[in-house]
Formats: sequence, structure tokens, C-alpha cells
Amino acid sequence: MTTTAADDGARVVRSVCPLDCPDTCSMLVTVRDGVAVGLRGDPDHAFTRGFLCQKMARFLDRVYSPDRLMHPMRRVGAKGEGRFERISWDEALNAIAGRFAAIATSPDGPEAILPYSYCGTMGKLQSSSLDRRFFHRLGASRLDRTICATAGGIGYEYTLGRGRLGADPLAVPRCKFIVNWGSNTASTNSHLWSLMIEARKNGATIVTVDPYRSPTAIRSDWHIQPRPGTDAALALGLMHVLWRDGLQDDDYLARGTVGADLLRRRVLDEYPPETVAAITGVDISTIEALAHRLAREQPSLIRLNYGLQRHRGGGMAVRTIACLPAIIGSWRHHGGGALLSTSGTYDFAMERLTRPLVGPRGTRTINMNQLGEALAGELTGPPVRALYVYNANPAAVAPDQARVLAGLRRDDLFTVVHELFATDTVDYADIVLPATSQLEQVDVHGSYGHFDVMYNPAVIAPLGECRSNNDVFRALAARLNFEPELFPDDETLIREALDGGPTLHGITLERLKEEGSIRLNIPEAFTPFVDGVFPTPTGKCELYSERMKADGFDPLPTYTPPAEDPQTRPELAARYPLQLLSPPRPQFVNSTFANSPRHRTAAGEPTVELSAEDARSRGLSDGDWAEVFNDRGRFLARVALTEAVRPGVAVATGLYWNKLVPGATNVNNTSSSALSDMGGGATFFDNLVEVRPAAHPG
Repeated sequence: MTTTAADDGARVVRSVCPLDCPDTCSMLVTVRDGVAVGLRGDPDHAFTRGFLCQKMARFLDRVYSPDRLMHPMRRVGAKGEGRFERISWDEALNAIAGRFAAIATSPDGPEAILPYSYCGTMGKLQSSSLDRRFFHRLGASRLDRTICATAGGIGYEYTLGRGRLGADPLAVPRCKFIVNWGSNTASTNSHLWSLMIEARKNGATIVTVDPYRSPTAIRSDWHIQPRPGTDAALALGLMHVLWRDGLQDDDYLARGTVGADLLRRRVLDEYPPETVAAITGVDISTIEALAHRLAREQPSLIRLNYGLQRHRGGGMAVRTIACLPAIIGSWRHHGGGALLSTSGTYDFAMERLTRPLVGPRGTRTINMNQLGEALAGELTGPPVRALYVYNANPAAVAPDQARVLAGLRRDDLFTVVHELFATDTVDYADIVLPATSQLEQVDVHGSYGHFDVMYNPAVIAPLGECRSNNDVFRALAARLNFEPELFPDDETLIREALDGGPTLHGITLERLKEEGSIRLNIPEAFTPFVDGVFPTPTGKCELYSERMKADGFDPLPTYTPPAEDPQTRPELAARYPLQLLSPPRPQFVNSTFANSPRHRTAAGEPTVELSAEDARSRGLSDGDWAEVFNDRGRFLARVALTEAVRPGVAVATGLYWNKLVPGATNVNNTSSSALSDMGGGATFFDNLVEVRPAAHPG
């Protein structure tokens, strides 16, 4: 049952974590007299197994925070000041609908209106259903939501086919050799990490490949530390050793791949260990040992993650690493192969949910990483005259922050922000709408870390005057006289979402209400490529890809260096010699929780981690305040000499809200809006900077 009674008259309701995290935990919420008084991990969920991460363990503090936005507001101060007056929902909705109608009928047309959202919640309804229908029907500019995962996702699919299929996470304890490649699994995928620890108890070796000595690297058996952005070169060097030393699986290559001979010739000719060592900074003996152990200690698993694709050659890097399991035949084994995401296994009827064909044809699409350019009027099409932000905090998370903030300050830009808290972005809004939390709204979830469909009921009534995304879009649609049948109730939407493909067969709303969480209709021992059959045009793992050639890419795996790489951009590196990485801080999810006193205290002040050599040469000591800067911007941080980075690399974990840190900017004040090779992805880790001493910010 989704809801059960407790001994003291309270009820226990099964809920779902909404965070942008692969674990998608099942939570048990205790409710007494309409108030949520307890929250814990569901011990009966196969993946959650009774525990929650440090971020969600105190989620009720967030739900009942005195800082929650509780009523609609209108700006009364200058943009950026964050001064507002309370208004009614009718006033707010009428103002929004009136402005949207006026813009839509102006010479600029509805394309001058831009929605901006990402994954503030991962639920199918509140993240991507009526919002899409509303803006499609309006004819607004469409948003290409590429800030996180598109480059790697496309590179992976070029190789293995649609759906991003991969190894079964629950089979990880069977593995003998596990490589976390660009994945801080212990912090960002903690339930998978617990399965890796179980594998280690069974005799497995855990390896981390990461330029940063992350918590996962510290707790691994072996840490390999390449230069940032050189992962593809390392993978190609491994391939050289595999073929050179006869470690390839010839039978699997013959049955399950296309282009093996061409790839073999390339890696043997172009990527000997000596060349790869010079590119990556990884010594030859390490390259050779990793190749041998990956091939021989089966089942072997590569846990890929999205950090390694956040540079110019990121899509090709993921594509290249994804070739390795086919070369060594690790797909033969339950648990072996590669794991990037499980999201493609779900057959949700997303086109029914989003209705992309509603509204005018040929509407322009704006890449969310180019929000600064869009607000500056530098893209084709009409200027952006209205911005509607939900499930996102672009003032903090968008790249090229200085340009984004300049755009948000425009007096002629009408900005609406629907939020739980007064984020950096809220400070620039004209109208602020109070949002519900996960406990106050209905939703249905998939996952990108396991294989369950999960139901999230409204556990408590909305606090104050808070409304969900879908409730607001229904109200706006009614004011604009849009067809009511496009904006049904949430249960109807869930039924539409579940009316999809074969992996959802037999999963109904009624079952979800009863059971809470249901595994997809896939085999219990999920081994998608055991027979060498892939969902690609050729039906094989495409080591050589005609689709890539047609799309203008090298059809074979190759190494594409970062756009800002010291080896290829010596003139830029002379001014800004440090490669800056900005991975997540364990206490935050992007900028979520960065306003929580408990989480901020645990996170501490912003830091920049440097090698002792780089700090000494700049006159910096541990704990000093420093300015990190380049031509795009700057931010302040304390120097941390943690021995976690090699010389030439700096790490600033985040993501802090600007208004809550010294200097009022975060790491994205230095990041670029340049796009990755595939999918228009962000290039946050393609960022050369310099660091110098700064006065104590007081």
C-alpha cells in the first residue's frame, strides 16, 4: 500500500525523492494531523534499501523552512534588489497572461517569450507536461534543455543505439573490476556506491578515473588522475594495449560490432601509450595495467558519468569510452559493460505528455546554455521580451554568468519566477509565484539509476498559497482561452504517460497507487547486449558510425581536446594557466540546498583547491582568500591545499548562490557559453583561469 497506518494514529505515505540524481529514492513520510513529522528511506525498495543521502535526510527542514515563499509577489525595487510586495494570485496570473497576450500579438510575436527550466524536480508531470503544452500552444520560443547530459548521451547512442541502455545497476555486486570514469559515485550516486562496496566484499577492485581526487577516488582501491578533458585519449590508449597484447574478444567483435578493423588500425597507428601518456599525464605502466585488468577481470563495468563530457570534445569522449566493453566482450556478463543512464529503458509516452505538435510550426529553439546571448538579443529571431523561469535558478547555474545577469537586469524584460525560495534568480523577477514542494504535489517518476516506475502522491496540503507547476499552467491557459482538453488533471496525465511502450506494459496508475514502485517490464537478469545485438542502424555496436559521418563527425573514435587546453592553446594558457573544474559539492544538488543553513554550514565557505606547487608560486597558503579569474569574470574562494589536484589544475566545488558568498559571484562567473561537440551541451569544465591573492572579504 502507498499509505499505511502507524500505531499512534499517524499515517506513513510512500513518496519519491524529486532531486536530479540517479538514485530516485523511495521515501516513507510519516504524517500526523496533516503535518509531515518524519522521513526516511524505504527499506523495501530494492535500490533505496532504507537509507537517504545527507541532502535528503533533512528534507523536512526544507519543506517547512521559514524562508519558503508563501504568496505571489510583485517587484517594487530595482532588478536584482529582491524587494517585492504581496499580491493575490488573480493579480499575478492576470499580469502574466496579459503581458504574454500583448507580446504574442505584437510584431515580435510569441517567439519573444522564452520558458527556462531544467530538473528542479524530476517528476514527469511537474517537470515536463503541461508546461510544454502551454508554451507550445502559445507559440513561445522552445528551450533546448542541454545543460547537463546531452553531449554524452548522444555520443553513447551513436555507439550503442537509442535508449542509452546499459548494465543492470542491481547486478553490480557480481562485478570483479569496476571503473568509475568521471563519476563521483560515492557522493552523487550513493546507493550504487553501496552496491560497489558489496562487490568489493566479494573480491572486486574499485577504480576511479578522475582528474580530481574526489570522495570516490579517496575510497577507491586505485585512482588514475588524467589531465582534464583527455579521457578519450586515455580510452584510445587502452584500446591500443588491448589489441597490441591480444586482449580483445574476437568472437564478440565479429558478432556484435562494425568497424573493428578500422578502429584497430587507428589506435595501433595513432595512440601508442607514449603518445597517450604525453596527452593525459598518465604514465605508460598505468595505461597498460588498466587495460589488462579491465579485460581479464570479468565481469568488468565502466560507470560513466556526465562530468567528463563538459568540454568541447565531451560527446566524442563518452562515445570512445563506450566502445571499450564491446572490444573486451564484457557485455556477455550480467552486470558487465557500461552504465551511463537507465533513463532510456523507460517507454513513457512523452510526446503525449508534451504535445510538441501543438501550436505554430517552425518555432525557433534557443539553447539554454546561451541564455546570456538570448537576453542580449544576439540570436536570430525577435528579442526575448518575457522570461518564465521554473525548476531552475539560471542566475546561479547558467554559464557566462555576467552576461546572464546583465540580461536579467534589463528594464524591458518581463520576468516571472515560480520558486520555493528567494533564489538569485528571484531577485530579478517582476512577478514571483510560490511553488509547492514534492510532498505537496502529485507526480510519477522514472529514474536514470534504476528500473522502477514510482508514484508520488500529495502527502500534505500545499503550504500557504503555494501552487504546483501544473496548477499554474492550467490557470494561465484558462486566462488565455486555450483548449481545456489540453490541460487535464494530473491523474489523466499519469495515465497518458503510462500508455507507452512495452517496458511499461502492465504498469497502471491503480497498481502504482497500491504498490508505490514497480519494476519495468524487463528481464530480472537484464543483459541488454549479451547476444551482440544493439538498437543501432546496423544492429551492432558501431565502432565505426555512418550516422556520425553523415552528421559531420569522425566516424571512428578519436581525441578532441578541450577548447581551452594548455597543450593546444599555449597563448591563452600563458595568461590563464590553470584548468578549472567545478564538480558538485556533496551538500548541494547544483544550487539546490545552497540556502539551507544546515547544508551551508556543512559545506563551508567556497574553496579553490590547488596543488601546493601552484599555490606557492602565487604566494598563497592554505586558508588564504584568493580571486579566481579570467576574461569572463571572477569569484572569491578560500585556498584549500588538499592534495586532490595535480599541478596545472584547480577545483572549485559548488554551486553557491551569488548573494550568499563573498564577492557576490560564483564559479559560473568564469565559465563559457561555448557548446560541446555534440548535442549543444555545456562546457563548464573547459575553463582556463588564473588565481591570485585577494583581500579578506570582511
